[in-house]
Amino acid sequence: MVSSPGIVSSLKEAATVRKIQIRLLPFLFALYVVAFIDRINLGFAALTMNRELAITSQQFGFAAGIFFWGYLLFEIPSNLILHRIGARVWIARILVTWGIVAALTGFVQSAHQLYAARFALGLAEAGYFPGIVLYLGYWFRQREKAQAIALILIGIPLASVLGGPISGFILDHVRWFGLSSWRWLLILEGLPAAGCALLTNLLLPSRPAEVKFLTDEEKEWIADQLKQEDREKLCGQTMSVAGTLASPRVWHLACIGFFHAFASYTFVFWLPQILMSVLVGQSNTLVGLLIMVPNLLGLVAMILVSRHSDRTLERRYHMASATVLAGIALLLLGMPHSSLFSIILLSAAAIGAYSYLPVFFSMPGEFLTGFSAAAGIALVTSVANFGRFVGPYIVGIIRQRTGNLYHGLICAGVSLLISASLSLLLPKHVLASEHAPRRADAAFKTRSEAV
Repeated sequence: MVSSPGIVSSLKEAATVRKIQIRLLPFLFALYVVAFIDRINLGFAALTMNRELAITSQQFGFAAGIFFWGYLLFEIPSNLILHRIGARVWIARILVTWGIVAALTGFVQSAHQLYAARFALGLAEAGYFPGIVLYLGYWFRQREKAQAIALILIGIPLASVLGGPISGFILDHVRWFGLSSWRWLLILEGLPAAGCALLTNLLLPSRPAEVKFLTDEEKEWIADQLKQEDREKLCGQTMSVAGTLASPRVWHLACIGFFHAFASYTFVFWLPQILMSVLVGQSNTLVGLLIMVPNLLGLVAMILVSRHSDRTLERRYHMASATVLAGIALLLLGMPHSSLFSIILLSAAAIGAYSYLPVFFSMPGEFLTGFSAAAGIALVTSVANFGRFVGPYIVGIIRQRTGNLYHGLICAGVSLLISASLSLLLPKHVLASEHAPRRADAAFKTRSEAV
């Protein structure tokens, strides 16, 4: 039985995409796990650090959030530099500086020194995630992008799955050379980033044209596909960097990201303390283990939702439904309930908050390309990062003034519902490439038939 040329062509396309996924995504995923552990381990350190440094809830919220001010200031320039000089060099630079700063945070002696260290960490890491989103656009078509982003972003829940038990163990058992356990937590979890910089030069090619794991035919097919998508974005219109920064559609996405990040990072940073308040008298190790439950469920949901979104090329309702689930869960956490029901609600919040992310970050690539994509992705992430500052800080103020963390969670739940409403107001957009003649596909098919 002879296979039809169309089937052969489709198989070759799928094989090419799979090659790229296997070669790039595991390393990018590992880097993001390291990055996210460094970003959120302050929440675990707070279980003993706040008492030693006499840090109030408001001060802790400010320290958690000020990281994103540094991120905000340098994010757009960082992405433009990455687009110009290449991912390999620039991401290695980011890794070295953030690893050093993250480890040095373990030596702070006061709340104000902690503020400075967290701000410096944001500056050092600025541009990392939007740079990765931009980088994926050099390799994947829009119809594969949400899933590619998801396979990296599962590092968020996995960082908590891995980091939770490890952080709890360090807090309970590691007090070497007279240093407190929370200091060792920050030092030991900061050093791997600097080490990963050495691997970046070996494992992270900047563009498809320079790699050896693809054939010339496969490189040409990727280039043709991505050029075709670029031509079709905005029906052939081009947008300057300045125009991108003023685009209503970009700012619409940025506002969606702000309200979601306000709530999701409140959830991430305060989760250890939420569980500690539910499990009164239990060890830090047990808290770390139980944090695995919502994060594992969120990991699975992220993969399933991103695959379905890519397959249907639908974004709005996937984002809105996930955000509504998380918002309702946080609202219900403010009511009296058992420890088991608290963990169920935290799991629902994780499922909704995490499954939204890859769908959302695939959207700027639907209508931006080149330097405009670099600027637009960075702007959306910058505004979202401002929400990541405001959320934990506001919740810290609410807790300090009311003595109740759950009032802050209600505020976060409302923020998620606002994000869901804004998602539904997005224009329906399906890539023109799904309906236009597949010129590049046809060329690839012709070459396959020749073979």
